[in-house]
Amino acid sequence: MTEYSGSSPEKPFILRKGSPLPLGATIIPGGVNFSIFSKNAVSVTLLLFRENGGDPFATLELSRSENKTGDVWHIQLDSLNHANVLYAYRVDGPYDPKAGHRFDSDAILLDPYARSLAGSGKWGGRYAKTGPEDMSAHELRCQIGTGSFDWKDDRPPNIPMKDLIIYETHTRSFTRHHSSGVENRGVFKGLIEKIPYLKKLGINAIELMPVHEFYESEIGLSDPATGKPRLNLWGYSTISFFAPKASYAVDSEGGQVNEFKELIRACHEAGIEVILDVVFNHTAEGDEKGPVYSFKGLDNKVYYMLDENGEYLNFSGCGNTINCNHPVVRDMIRECLRYWVTETHVDGFRFDLASILGRGVNGEPLSPPPLIEAIALDPVLADSKLIAEAWDAGGLYQVGEFCAWGRWGEWNGKYRDNIRRFLKGDEGQAAELAHRVSGSPDLYQSGGRYPYHSINFITCHDGFTLADLFSYNEKHNSSNGEDNRDGEDSNFSYNQGVEGPTDDPEIQSLRLRQMKNAIVLLLMSQGVPMLYEADEMARSKNGNNNTWSHDDELNWVDWSLLEKNAGFYRFVCGMVAFRNESQTLRRADFYTGEPMEGTQIPDIAWHGEKPDEPDWTPSSRIVAFTIGGPVKEEGGRAPDIYAAFNSGEDAVSFELPVIENRRWLQKVYTALDSPDDFYETGEEKELIDGGYFALPPKSSVVLVSADSHDPSLQ
Repeated sequence: MTEYSGSSPEKPFILRKGSPLPLGATIIPGGVNFSIFSKNAVSVTLLLFRENGGDPFATLELSRSENKTGDVWHIQLDSLNHANVLYAYRVDGPYDPKAGHRFDSDAILLDPYARSLAGSGKWGGRYAKTGPEDMSAHELRCQIGTGSFDWKDDRPPNIPMKDLIIYETHTRSFTRHHSSGVENRGVFKGLIEKIPYLKKLGINAIELMPVHEFYESEIGLSDPATGKPRLNLWGYSTISFFAPKASYAVDSEGGQVNEFKELIRACHEAGIEVILDVVFNHTAEGDEKGPVYSFKGLDNKVYYMLDENGEYLNFSGCGNTINCNHPVVRDMIRECLRYWVTETHVDGFRFDLASILGRGVNGEPLSPPPLIEAIALDPVLADSKLIAEAWDAGGLYQVGEFCAWGRWGEWNGKYRDNIRRFLKGDEGQAAELAHRVSGSPDLYQSGGRYPYHSINFITCHDGFTLADLFSYNEKHNSSNGEDNRDGEDSNFSYNQGVEGPTDDPEIQSLRLRQMKNAIVLLLMSQGVPMLYEADEMARSKNGNNNTWSHDDELNWVDWSLLEKNAGFYRFVCGMVAFRNESQTLRRADFYTGEPMEGTQIPDIAWHGEKPDEPDWTPSSRIVAFTIGGPVKEEGGRAPDIYAAFNSGEDAVSFELPVIENRRWLQKVYTALDSPDDFYETGEEKELIDGGYFALPPKSSVVLVSADSHDPSLQ
């Protein structure tokens, strides 16, 4: 035990040996325990700072004999007034890049387990160097403790996966525009103010693009037309995995954790789950030319995948790749996920470039991958949604093949591509569409998974918006400052005859019809549908399909679009409500094509121009099916649902299937204008010719069955 007075802001504090676990800064009775891992360090120094910045008021070099257990360095400080103290580390060791070591005794390093950071509270501020002169210089410091929080009676909604409708959104872009009408624009509190809108839309889960600490001013790109610096708006460049983004809080120098918890609590009160987009595939430290915040300086060889020359393997496309299956890194990731679940009550995670989580120390795919298995079987995470982006930038594409243990769902990229190509009118898509709207049994059934393991999406943050998908043939990314080289080239989009905006009413009508067709397919498909932020408003990004660096009106949601495109918004809300009302659209298991229990009606039947005669030839551009209504507990049967899609250039007349003692009513018809394109439940339209339905090009129809008017059935 040693007393330390130094230049402490208040009374002296007592130095004790401390404990190696838990890692991070832990408030204990009478003090704070600090613990950090570094296998290859020769010395570790704890730095204590006042909240107002400047040089450290205490520099505590840890003793190898007294303050080190195995590869963990630790110290306990009793009587420390931690509420006004920030901390960081300096770590020394060999600088030998070819051997994987990049220690720098001058670098100020962040604790990977820090729950919040100070110094990053101003959005767009410059608190770190991005040039070659000093890549270890930054103003970030770690905070101790996050304060108490009253969760009240918060309970996770625990919505079954089959019932989810996910809405992918971004904390800043969703409310930053002046038209949002919220008091707190671009922050967690602003999202809270928009919960009534999300409820009205009908979704029950939001998937938040990254909320972990990142440095938005890192990229060094400018708009070639205006010279305005670009910012990393999306945030797929993590600095600290345990710490929420400070500038997403109103109280950005200490209140970020509690304000994030307020968002979770408010969403849960509204019956909405929160899924975090997490980026465990790379960090903001980039390659050998990148900055040093934490991992590089703590133990570069442990935290990153390196080749035999000590250079960074780049399976992420962002300069480095986290060494996910090293036991220490694997434990950090699991502890991080547990923290977000137990301490902030989040409901699940979407893992960016998740195939990297299955790579070994040399980048080789592992079977089975230890980290993916550990997450799947972790008892603390047993109720958490787990969603993989089942590919990476190194060539792995594992959609339908991601190791799952019955737990992992997947962003279904094959669903996205097939729906786009079918609607575009490409050949050879009809047969595959049958798989996609059925929950992709060809991908998931044999592996012991279910329809709800397919996260169905047509658009997301990557790529075109829904409106742009039907308005542009080519990407228009010049304003990103990379000479239009960035962004995906294969978008399976079609502009309907004119590139970009047009005053041609026929093209405008066709584009709107195609957007409605897409929404019908998405919300009629088995699996979990995911909508992208503001697609329900027909938001355009002017053909830019990679807007990660635009902190401007290109990304900010313009809420005036709700009025401008009110008819389409109504249509989307109606389709969401239709799905929420219809258990048959949210199955827990795959279709069998066999009669359902208590009836001779099959759970699904496929049709073409004639009932039970589907056309799966490569030239086919029509798909039709009937979803049988199961027997209800209270008696009778639920409504049957008939849907037909024509992506061709010619009208097609569909002969409707006959269901005994039932008639067909028109629910959805995308060729009509609002409000006749969608009828609310109980207001469906009687068909003039009940035996046929003539479907124009590029259109779709949904019918629901009702009991016939035969008096004997009343």
